[in-house]
Amino acid sequence: MADKRKEKKKKRYCGCALSAMVILAVVFLALVVISFIGGNMGALILGTEPVSILAVHQPRPELPAEMPFSGLPITNTMITAWIGIVVMIVLFAVGARKMKLIPAGVQNLVETIYEVAANFIEDAAGKEYGRKFFAVCTTIFLFVLANAWINLIPGIESIKMNGVPLFRNANTDVNVPLMLAMVSFCYVEFWGFKAKGFKYITKFFNFGPLFQGLRQLFKGRLKIGLSGMAMGLIAIFVGILELLSEFIRIISFTFRLFGNMTAGSMLTLVIIFLIPWVVPVIFYGLEAFLGFIQAMIFGALTLCFLTMAVKEAEEESA
Repeated sequence: MADKRKEKKKKRYCGCALSAMVILAVVFLALVVISFIGGNMGALILGTEPVSILAVHQPRPELPAEMPFSGLPITNTMITAWIGIVVMIVLFAVGARKMKLIPAGVQNLVETIYEVAANFIEDAAGKEYGRKFFAVCTTIFLFVLANAWINLIPGIESIKMNGVPLFRNANTDVNVPLMLAMVSFCYVEFWGFKAKGFKYITKFFNFGPLFQGLRQLFKGRLKIGLSGMAMGLIAIFVGILELLSEFIRIISFTFRLFGNMTAGSMLTLVIIFLIPWVVPVIFYGLEAFLGFIQAMIFGALTLCFLTMAVKEAEEESA
């Protein structure tokens, strides 16, 4: 008897869950249809006016950051970046304020972030350098992620001051990705010089093989001298390419983050304009995932170039 009752309850529970899923699916599809027909997309197709509660103003994205306060050189991307910095400081301060042996709440979140980031960095760079690279790589990752996700708060871009949005994703201001790219570039070069010393510059200006070839040529060893000079010219050419790649990295870092985040932001605004209900939620999820991926790429590539700089020095010294 008890087994039969359990089976009946199980069947009843499964039936209720299935009914709830069907109802949610019907409601979802109904909202999508209403949003499509009553929004700007339906108005464009049917040649009618959009329903008032579904009407959304046409987006007018501006690439340059705007100043919401007249007379103050403060842009809306700067404000968002400051908010992201404050959020990160408060999050980690609260998580580390009253630490317990068994973490819970914010402490658990902070420790999870720390452990995942530390393990990821140490796996790539080793324990010694992993600890040294942790601060910059993790800060870059969290800064990019915070700015990307703050922009996903519903209605945040509708808050305006003097007709200008008060908040805007800092990653869509080319100056912010450029700043992060410069920090990454300088940090990589700093560790390259620190690990290898002045010899690090021979990575870009390697005239040694050319001088050795000339020396052999003056000694009368024509074949060895000419081959040495040829190898020296190749080494100089490779060094020039290495030098160019260092600076091209700044450009690629900058426009990868700027381009992806700006395109994602514009796509979301266009979807909200065309189909204002339900459907934009899907793109919000994609935008959240894109923000995480871009933050991961920026931090991981910085870690990769740092590891290459110190590993090359270690291999040469060995």
